[in-house]
Amino acid sequence: MIQEGYKARNLVERFFQKLKHYRRIATRYERLSKNYATMLSLVSTVIWLT
Repeated sequence: MIQEGYKARNLVERFFQKLKHYRRIATRYERLSKNYATMLSLVSTVIWLT
């Protein structure tokens, strides 16, 4: 049961590491939260497709 939690945590941590490769997300160029959320969705989709 504890091991399942570690697996989920590892998955989330690896996803955030992939997000950091996108400079626009890591440095938060977008000022408005709506625009930032849109870019986050777009990058997440790109990561999911690759």
